[in-house]
Parts: sequence; structure tokens; C-alpha cells
Amino acid sequence: MKENKNLLKEAFYKKVALDTRRHFLKKSTLGMGALALGNLLGCGPKHGHLLDSPASPTHDLNSHFAPKAKRIIYMHMAGAPSQLELFDYKPELAKLHGKECPPSLLQGKRFAFIQGVPTMLGPQANFAQHGNSRAWVSDLLPNFQKQVDDVAFLKAMYTEEFNHAPAQMLLQTGSPRLGRPSMGSWVTYGLGSLNENLPGFVVLLSGGKAPSAGKSAWGSGFLPSIYQGVQCRSEGDPVLYLSDPKGINRGIKHKIIQTINDINQQEYAEMGDPETLTRIKQYEMAFKMQMSVPEAMDIEKEPDYIHRLYGTDPGKSSFANNCLLARRLAERDVRFIQLYHWGWDAHGTSEDSSIDYGLRDRCKEVDQAMAALLFDLKQRGLLDDTLVVWGGEFGRTPMQENRGGVVMPYLGRDHHGEAFTMWMAGGGVRSGISYGETDEIGYSAIKDRIHVHDLQATILHLMGMDHEKLTYHFQGRNYRLTDVHGHVVKSVLA
Repeated sequence: MKENKNLLKEAFYKKVALDTRRHFLKKSTLGMGALALGNLLGCGPKHGHLLDSPASPTHDLNSHFAPKAKRIIYMHMAGAPSQLELFDYKPELAKLHGKECPPSLLQGKRFAFIQGVPTMLGPQANFAQHGNSRAWVSDLLPNFQKQVDDVAFLKAMYTEEFNHAPAQMLLQTGSPRLGRPSMGSWVTYGLGSLNENLPGFVVLLSGGKAPSAGKSAWGSGFLPSIYQGVQCRSEGDPVLYLSDPKGINRGIKHKIIQTINDINQQEYAEMGDPETLTRIKQYEMAFKMQMSVPEAMDIEKEPDYIHRLYGTDPGKSSFANNCLLARRLAERDVRFIQLYHWGWDAHGTSEDSSIDYGLRDRCKEVDQAMAALLFDLKQRGLLDDTLVVWGGEFGRTPMQENRGGVVMPYLGRDHHGEAFTMWMAGGGVRSGISYGETDEIGYSAIKDRIHVHDLQATILHLMGMDHEKLTYHFQGRNYRLTDVHGHVVKSVLA
């Protein structure tokens, strides 16, 4: 009885707070002036909110021009794999192995951990050319070697950031600082969803940890929160708290959600807050996901030859399981599928975080599955309109790390933003090419350099969007994924 009285009292005070002039004037002493100033400065949306229009993130929207790709599978190797052991073959670096680093490579440079004069570290893998494209790939990726003719290698990537979280944020959101929407959020904001029963942006994690940037790497920033990535799992319930409690059937759940949404509609009519509409959409999507997500995420239904192809282990968390899930989600027209695999930070501080051991283990974890994904998408006719992207947030130094001036117990390389390799395949990308070059030891990108903003502009272009026109008005100006930077790399387009 006492609790009921408290609830009634709380409801009464809330109504009074909304209805009385005294409360309004008391609470808005500074707010009215700020509201007027904001209007003068041009703050606030200049157009109707997307959720308040017939178009919504659960509908397919028009692109700026005809797209080459309908969906994206982005595989981010969190921690930054070493390009010098995987794709960027440097025989000259092998000749310098064990020698002191030349002063010209150190003067005026900043490193995350290197101090003093480190020694040069030659490639710790064997390279050979593969396929008709004669692409250089090391023996650490024996399965992927067979798929190189479907891939475009971007060998002259570069970034200004050399610490993990800022570099991941720059790559995924266009800014090294918190608060910006992720690439997947921009894509679903611009294009909507092809499947009304599944989220337009799905995130899958493996490797035991989340990326250093955390959930901000797939957050919606200042975009409505319905555009943020939905994290699904390959172990246990696909989405936490998706299942109904005992005693609650689907009919009861539908009535509960309908009642909640009726209240939210009244709240929106009174307050006009667009996030209330977001909440309504999220409740509706959650209800649909109870039926669609378990079916989409059930990889046990796949035939045995597919499990052997990917190297999956149903019921456990693994990169292989996530690659198979990515294919299943692509088949169901999920717009943006983001995979993060953690553990590539090879400093040499321990066996697991070393070039000579840890890197080899990470390659074994991803090689078969990522090769299988490309092969499987191609055999199903999905690769033509699915853009696949693979890479880390930066590269590694050609010098061996000597943290604090002390040589590490295992072989390792420090963070390096001046040169790294990524690759793309499918969805409008030229196949069987290597674009860009680094110098003879892999220290700097010297030809056909691609900044991370250029990569973002190119990805949006392949999805049918002009990166300069995909904007959102926030705090007085239009923002975009590439901010005021970025150029489409036309040389890698088919």
C-alpha cells in the first residue's frame, strides 16, 4: 500500500512539473537564453528527423547513385597485424636484420614504446607469389593464398594515430575522439535496412576481448541510437536478454510492447524528443528479433561440409563461427556486418604477444575461416554485391621493439602508422591487384598512399553514397564520416 502511494505521489509531482508555469520558469532560468542563442547560432536539426518520416532504419532507402555493393562484411583485426610478416615482402629488410636502426628513421619520429636505438627486425615468415595475380603472401596464411585473385591489396595505407583506441576510433568513426558515429551507423543511417526483421548493423566479437576503443567503435555517436551496432554472440543466447522470462508467452509480450509504445507515443506528442521514436523502433525490432535472430544465428543447421570448410565449432565463441554467421547474415541482407578479432598486438612482451609465436597463433585462428568466407560468398553468388574488408588500425615497425630501451624477451614490433596493408574483395572492387607501395624496408608508404579517410570515402562510394553528401546536422554544422577529408580511390574500383 505504501509503495502504491509513493508511485501516485511521484506521478502527481511529474504531472505538476510538466503543467505549472512556476516549475517551468524555475527550471529554465538559463535554458531560455541558451535556447535563443542556439537558434541564432543555427543549432538543431534543419530537416525532419529520419525516424519521424515514412523512411526509417528498418526500410531500404535510396542511395545517391547506383551502388556496387548492397552490404559490407568488415573484419577488423584489433591490435594491428604485422604487414611485414603477412603481405608486404621486404627482402632488403632481411639483409638488415640485427643491425642498429639508422638515425634517419628515428629523428623527429614518435613511437608508442621504442626508446633509444633499436635493431632492425627482418621478416619472420617465408613469402611466395600466388595466383594469377602473383600476389606476395606469407606461409602464415596458407588457405588465404588460394583466394588472392579475388582480392585487392591496399599496401600503402597510413594513419596519424599510433595508439590502439584512437587509431581504431579514427578508422571506424572518422575521428580519434569519442562521440562520432561509427561507419556501420553512417551506412545504416544513409541506406536503411534490407531486412525489417533483423538489425541493419550487427557486431560479432572473438579473441576473448573487445577492441581497445570499446563499444564506441560501433556506437551511433550523435546519430539516433537505433543506428548503433547490435552485438550478437556465437555462444549462448545470440543477444543478451532476448529470451522471454518464464511464464511470458509471445501474445503477452506483444501486448506489453504495444502498451509501452502507446505511452511512448504520448510522451513524444507532448515532448517531441526524437529519441522517444528511437525507443519505439527499438522495442519493435527487439520483438521481431526474438523470432528472426535465433534462426539466423543457428549455425548448427549448416551441413557438415560447410563446418569443415570454415573450421567451426558450434556453441563456442570463435572467429570461424563468426565468419559463418557473417555469411548467414549476408544471405539475410543485413547491411553492415562487423567482425572484431582481438589479439594482434605483437610487442614481444610475452609469448602470446610476439611475432614469433602469438602472430602465428592469430593467423591460425583466422586463415581458414576468412578464406572460406570469400570462397563461400563467391560460390553462392554473394561476393558480387558484398564488399569484404580486412585489416587492422595501423601497421608495425621494421625495427624490433625495445621498450624503455630494453630488448623484449620475444620478437616484437612497435605500433606504426606510416605504412600498413589492408585488403578488400567483392562488391565493385578490382580483383587480383596490389595497389600502393612502401619503401624497401616497409617503413613509409611512398606511392599511391591511402589515408583511412580515403578508405572510408571509397567504402561509402561502393555502397552508392557520396561521402561529402552523407551528412547529419549537429551542434550548428553538418558532420560526415570523413569530416572535411577523404577522396575516393578510383584506381581500386572495378
